[in-house]
Amino acid sequence: MTTNCGTTFRSIVLFSVTIITALSCSKKINTLSESDPWKRIELTIKNIPQTKFQDKIYNINDFGAIADGKTLNTSAFEKAIKACAENGGGKVLVPNGKYLTGAIHLESNVNLHLDDNAEILFSLNPKDYPIVHTSWEGTEVMNYSPLIYAKNKTNVAVTGKGILNGQADSTNWWIWSGGKNYGWKKGIPSQNDPANRDVLVEMAEKGIPVSERVFGDGRYLRPNFIEFFECNTVLVKDITVINSPFWILHPIKTNNIIIDGVTVNSHGPNNDGCDPEYSQNVIIKNCTFNTGDDCIAIKSGRDAEGRRVAIPSKNIIVQNCKMIDGHGGVVIGSEVSAGVNNVFVENCKMDSPNLDRAIRIKTNSKRGGVIENVFVRNLEVGTVKECVLLVTMFYNVYGAQTGNFIPTVRNISLENITVKNGGKYSVWAEGYKESPVENITLKNVKIEKVDSVYLLKNIKNIHFVNTYINGEKADQNIK
Repeated sequence: MTTNCGTTFRSIVLFSVTIITALSCSKKINTLSESDPWKRIELTIKNIPQTKFQDKIYNINDFGAIADGKTLNTSAFEKAIKACAENGGGKVLVPNGKYLTGAIHLESNVNLHLDDNAEILFSLNPKDYPIVHTSWEGTEVMNYSPLIYAKNKTNVAVTGKGILNGQADSTNWWIWSGGKNYGWKKGIPSQNDPANRDVLVEMAEKGIPVSERVFGDGRYLRPNFIEFFECNTVLVKDITVINSPFWILHPIKTNNIIIDGVTVNSHGPNNDGCDPEYSQNVIIKNCTFNTGDDCIAIKSGRDAEGRRVAIPSKNIIVQNCKMIDGHGGVVIGSEVSAGVNNVFVENCKMDSPNLDRAIRIKTNSKRGGVIENVFVRNLEVGTVKECVLLVTMFYNVYGAQTGNFIPTVRNISLENITVKNGGKYSVWAEGYKESPVENITLKNVKIEKVDSVYLLKNIKNIHFVNTYINGEKADQNIK
């Protein structure tokens, strides 16, 4: 009895020491991160698990695929992926050639790999995309399957230097947007019809279960291109994605994802390049975005839906990327009701007369949310149309967007930035009197040409340190 009590006592002491040590280490890491927030990048990268696959190849041609660009190969993809998963995983190979298919649903431990001259053409028939649990503009819904979809999977990838072609244009998917620039004319049904998008938003506001939010045929809500839903340990590498119906890369409720060397070239409506939503530990690196909407848009749910889910997007790292056309280079919002924090952007190039802003944060009093700790450094900006940094709490789309959920936006840093043509403003920031935008710092920033230095409304603490705008030093603090 004495021995057991002594052992128990020693175990308790050891456990206590372990907990104290862990707390001490955690405190040290947090202190490091606070003194130098960029240290958090090293910690995040170190802790993200890497995908690993068995050295087995499942060639889709062996499962009946035909590379003529006309034969529907949905069944061949399904069989190859199933065989791969049932045998412990590996590589599902898409050899050189053009393969038409409907939705591709991935499984755990499967790497969908495209040869260099392989192209997957996705069907334009909505019936080739079964109804699944997905999301549309920050609201969960039963809708058309994304073109490539994984739900509740672990260790999954899409790789290779081939092309994923959604085939969308103004004669098919894009016309559903209701945009006149995309082929829509009065009398053509679209997402804007009363029974479609607005009904979905109302259902979410009322808390109607997702299983009862059944859309699809006749509702005209376009599918996402590549969606990882509630997945873990994901890799998307080297592929080129073109002509998407809607959002392009959409990790939702997904942790530990690396997007590396991807090229996105798609100028349709709502063609965001990458939209991490409710996701954590995300690395987007070495990518090129040339889009019809935001190049990268970090999100966390729309309005009541986001507040119910309550999973912030955090630890988002963007490195060595190139942004061409788009509404913004790196954007946070507008669906950010669960909040976004710890965003790091470094060593990127942004340049196009059709790129509206470099860094953009957008929310409103319907969205709410806490957006904080956004760090940007070593940015090379050629031309942007509107401004270098835009922060607004009054973002309106589809009409007035006001409510009782005043956002919080704070701690934004831009360092070592060069800009040739900044458009209308170097900084355009506007908050509420009761919730001002807090703590903006521009350090070692050089903007050669811009119409106005800034447009500010309800801002608390903006600092210009060793910053030159239109050839003049702008060192000053505005409290």
